[in-house]
Amino acid sequence: MVKRGMLIVLSGPSGVGKGTVRKALFNEPDVDFQYSISMTTRKPRDGEKNGVDYFFVSKEEFEEKIKNGEMLEYAKYVDNYYGTPLEYVNQTLDSGRDVFLEIEVNGAMQVRANSPEGVFVFLTPPDLLELRNRLIGRGTDEMDVINKRIHTAVGEIKMMRNYDYAVLNDKVENAVTNIKNIVRSERLKVTRVMPDYLSMLGDED
Repeated sequence: MVKRGMLIVLSGPSGVGKGTVRKALFNEPDVDFQYSISMTTRKPRDGEKNGVDYFFVSKEEFEEKIKNGEMLEYAKYVDNYYGTPLEYVNQTLDSGRDVFLEIEVNGAMQVRANSPEGVFVFLTPPDLLELRNRLIGRGTDEMDVINKRIHTAVGEIKMMRNYDYAVLNDKVENAVTNIKNIVRSERLKVTRVMPDYLSMLGDED
């Protein structure tokens, strides 16, 4: 029987650098996660590709999937939906592959409720001023949107208590190293290893 893969969730406030850290992590030669591409109703930013960075769909399409129970999680953030397709994640985990989600905080809390066995990592900014500067430097949002994102970030940072780990994104390479160390440690947890040994001993209790 194939051992089910591990669900790894990376989350944090908008502008903290989740996408940058995720891409750097996946470029590491010893990383073999299956990236679960999120679905969103927001418009693509310059350089983003459908089916690579996100699945870009209309609001009507997204709401139909919600109605049909086809989302592992979803959230409405700054007037756009974001979410994770359920069937794809379950099929990948059942095949033995580890699935890596990079999602917004509200969505992560839904995943936590539905899949408490996952590994939940909160990516933190050095401070709110740095977060604001990163959002401005990104050059994709107007100032009123940036101010709304900062206000939302304050509440999101308080939700860090619901995660397993907090990783500071001061330097991307440091964040990547810390996430890799977290995953290595998780693989050694008795709760993950014990079922294999019970099976070997013929004892399922």
